[in-house]
Amino acid sequence: MKKGRIIKGIGGFYYVYTDKKTYECKPRGLFRQKGLKPMVGDYVEISIIDEENKTAVIENILERKTELIRPTVSNVEQVIIVFAISQPDPHTTLLDRFLVLAESQKLDIVICFNKIDLLPEEDYYDLVNIYKKIGYKTILTSTKTGVGLSELEKTLLNKITVFAGPSGVGKSTLLNKIYPDLQLKTGSISEKTARGRHTTRHAELIPIADETWVVDTPGFSSLNMDFIEEEDLSLYFIDFIPYLENCKFTSCKHIKEPQCGVKKALDLGKIKKERYNSYLQIIDEIRKNRRF
Repeated sequence: MKKGRIIKGIGGFYYVYTDKKTYECKPRGLFRQKGLKPMVGDYVEISIIDEENKTAVIENILERKTELIRPTVSNVEQVIIVFAISQPDPHTTLLDRFLVLAESQKLDIVICFNKIDLLPEEDYYDLVNIYKKIGYKTILTSTKTGVGLSELEKTLLNKITVFAGPSGVGKSTLLNKIYPDLQLKTGSISEKTARGRHTTRHAELIPIADETWVVDTPGFSSLNMDFIEEEDLSLYFIDFIPYLENCKFTSCKHIKEPQCGVKKALDLGKIKKERYNSYLQIIDEIRKNRRF
């Protein structure tokens, strides 16, 4: 058997990359019996059926290091969350949702603020600074001027990286600019709705250099948080963590409870109101979902 990695899955077929070749594979029926489904990013063992036509069968799915729910992809090491500073306008609550998802999966996180050529720095400085002060690595980019592209390229090297972010923020355009041979399909922003058209139809793991892979994924306008437990949510807001020990109650949800360390930090300006409002929106959504 050969060991390889699933780089794409379409219509029940999985494409496994091994020894610089790609095989079209079907999984064994036993996976369905066990309730297992191969994922893009999985390391698998395959048996070759036809070497000339590059067909094979997936015999075994190896243990996953990480597993993202949306996009559905495994063994990712870092996530680069791409948001435009304009066209479309950034929404911090949506960005915070992506951060919660990435934190829950214990991934290395980079925030890329793209299209900085569209606005003067003073118009987006406060937004970027919120996340820099929290401790997130941020990269400012423009495919028009080339700013930040070399830094972004270095960040990708020797990693398996998932690109995430809403439609129209320039994920595919960024990758095409850094690696022109990729020729990923890109969309445009609708003048009527100011939202990008979904151009990437499925998650695909793309080899761009030795031991360097990216996952280009469909854009999202929202993220469902129903897999997050209410009591765990504050752990995924890393700017809350230093103040959790100051809460009187270990079960504190940081909303109406007395002597809450998080709310005190908020009052002192140590936690940004935008972040706290995102927390309130997400926890309210989690609670509503639990009622159904």
